[in-house]
Amino acid sequence: MTQTESAPRALAPWIYTLLIAPFGMQSGFLGVTLAYQLGQAQVSTEAIAGLIALSYVPQTWKFLWAPVVDLTWSRRNWCFAALLTTALGVFGMGWFGGDGRALGVLTVVVLAASFASTVIGMSVESLMAHNTPDDQKGRAAGWFQAGNLGGSGLGGGLALWLVQDRGMSVAASAATLAVICLLCGAPLLRLRESAPNAAHAALDIRVHLRNLWADLWGLVRSRAGALGMFICFLPMCTGAAGNLWSPLAGEWQASANTVAFVNGAMGGVISALGCMVGGYFCDRMDRKSAYCLFGVLLALVAVAMALAPRTEFVFIVATSTYAFVVGLTYAGYSAVVLEAIGRGAAATKFSLLASLANMPIALMTFINGWSHEHWGSAVMLYGEAAAGVAAVLLFMAVARFSLRAPVEAVAPG
Repeated sequence: MTQTESAPRALAPWIYTLLIAPFGMQSGFLGVTLAYQLGQAQVSTEAIAGLIALSYVPQTWKFLWAPVVDLTWSRRNWCFAALLTTALGVFGMGWFGGDGRALGVLTVVVLAASFASTVIGMSVESLMAHNTPDDQKGRAAGWFQAGNLGGSGLGGGLALWLVQDRGMSVAASAATLAVICLLCGAPLLRLRESAPNAAHAALDIRVHLRNLWADLWGLVRSRAGALGMFICFLPMCTGAAGNLWSPLAGEWQASANTVAFVNGAMGGVISALGCMVGGYFCDRMDRKSAYCLFGVLLALVAVAMALAPRTEFVFIVATSTYAFVVGLTYAGYSAVVLEAIGRGAAATKFSLLASLANMPIALMTFINGWSHEHWGSAVMLYGEAAAGVAAVLLFMAVARFSLRAPVEAVAPG
């Protein structure tokens, strides 16, 4: 064990909601407020989707720098530093992204903010992995993802409401979010956690890498671990269409206030509720089966939205239902990952699986934007649903086939 484990104070599950919320605020501000403002500035849906998809690049490679969080400083200090940097990134996005004229600079800022948010995720995930009993991992995952998706709703909805209803500039609304991001770190003030011994850090790197390789190799060799990695890589629960509701709202005659409410405040609450329900079921049934079930439900919602009339009422009902099911899927994902990684170098292992999971989200966001530009929103929704169902069927086939092969019975820990 490379980081000092002198029994860090156990955290109540709801604290994970606060700590991870800035991670969601950063993505929500980009996906709702900036996406809507850029759409109003006549920036194409394809370009907006490309910018959002690009924000996932640091999320898909974060396992490369995750060992730094496991080896150095403390989880508490890393979280503080990342909160400050992410807050600055959110403000920068608002400063450069108001009118769509500085897309090049905005792209750099988005990447930097996304990079900073990865460290928030790593530190909170590691705290959660080391302070959660095995039989409560579904519950912890639910609270954790409630903060992620609830923060996304707050980051998008509050900021857009401040711009549209209160006459704030995009930069001022971003500054408001930046302050909220910093306040979310308040629970860390009471957490006492020792940093690794600096004198042994260099030696610990080799020990850490050997232990990490043993953990990862055990993960791959065990049936449960290998299936956990495989399921994260499949596009069955991406929720990628949700990244484009803001620029597409006009097709359903939805106003800016509707977008702010449904995709922001109300959407965040609904997603958080979905996370809590999903976490409950993940502690009472096989977690991978629950994840597959949630993926099928998400596909059904996408098909229903494609078939329904293009009215504001349908937009409200469909996107709200979509948000609830996305909450289910996110809780299922985190429960699967927590089950697979055990403890040890938790930030690195969690980040590796999260990187796999973010790849299909980024890909589907780009594909959705491209397919919408060429064939419209209905084909976009059908395509996402088809990809999700195909992924579930493929996983079921692989899981059934793997029963015939001899495998390791012990999961990594």
